[in-house]
Amino acid sequence: MEITKLSVIPIAYSLPDGDGVGDARGFGHERETTLVRITTDDGTVGWGEAFAPGSIVEATVDELFRDDVLGMDPFDAPSLAERSYTDPYHFGGSVFVQSALSAIDVACWDIVGQTVGRPVYRLLGGTERDSLLPYASTMYYTERDRPIEEPIEVAVAEGFTAAKIKIGTGTEADRERVRVARNILGDDARLMVDMNGNYRPRQAIETAKAIADYDITWIEEPVPPENRSGYREIKQRIDTPLAAGEAHYGRFEFKRLIDDRTVDVVQPNLARCGGLSEARVIADMATTENVAVRPHIWNSAIGLAAAVQFAASVSEYPHTRNVPDPMMVEFDRSPNPLRDDLLESPFDPSGGSLDVPQEPGLGIEIDADALETYRTDR
Repeated sequence: MEITKLSVIPIAYSLPDGDGVGDARGFGHERETTLVRITTDDGTVGWGEAFAPGSIVEATVDELFRDDVLGMDPFDAPSLAERSYTDPYHFGGSVFVQSALSAIDVACWDIVGQTVGRPVYRLLGGTERDSLLPYASTMYYTERDRPIEEPIEVAVAEGFTAAKIKIGTGTEADRERVRVARNILGDDARLMVDMNGNYRPRQAIETAKAIADYDITWIEEPVPPENRSGYREIKQRIDTPLAAGEAHYGRFEFKRLIDDRTVDVVQPNLARCGGLSEARVIADMATTENVAVRPHIWNSAIGLAAAVQFAASVSEYPHTRNVPDPMMVEFDRSPNPLRDDLLESPFDPSGGSLDVPQEPGLGIEIDADALETYRTDR
């Protein structure tokens, strides 16, 4: 088997005027990502996602990957990840190289799974799960005024028993948002907060202490990803677990996070971290050092599908019969047809459980009409 065709497909969706959503850093009006479709000589098609602009992914694929990928056996995908660090030597770990690699790698795993008749999670090894606990990623900041309790009420009505909310605009406002969310979710629900790197260490520590009584499962990105000393300072001053990883790329950046013990949870994004091959290495490093792994997901349906397969495989170590913290997967609740419309059978997180597809590969079928609607290269 060999790869005969590699297509880069940018897709996007624009939110209506005045309906921007965002985090403490500001509002966004575009949902944009890039898909990669790989076809083999026997007609098997695999899909992957690069969480980066299409023009950059296209250029990166053409310059660094296309010649190596065409003619390659999809079963050799892990070696492509390793070669990305050595050739190109000086910038192989950059975000755009790792994003392009992610899409190619995931598409190859999709093909491998289809070829052997197994879902990808069964091929990755580790723990096998047929369902996961979804948490609602919600309570975004919005251009249009609305009651802050509304998105949490919607999440509870949908059956979510865990949620992550946006904070990071000031301690008083942060505490109020957390108070509202906890009151609506109830005492037994898991509640995470995301500062999106908008604070200096002192500010993050102040807010962390102010919300400590609300039983926070983790604080995500309290400071910018490059501020490693800031993470260490925060870690020494608070008891709440810290999480990071959506803005880290490849095994070596994650190794530094893990070795420094600056976070309790690593969050690789399967459309940026280097794909399933790198995510498996990252998970092995993390579980070896007893650091939790929970994928970051703010992608199209393809990136979500890859993350679900990955999460279903991650080891429960050190747990055995009793698992105090079940594997959770992020489910973005902001408007995104690239997530909701792109598949013939979209993922359904309602009811507090998310089924892991059991069909071969990623276990998904692309809706061709939806793809044509949202692609931007026509």
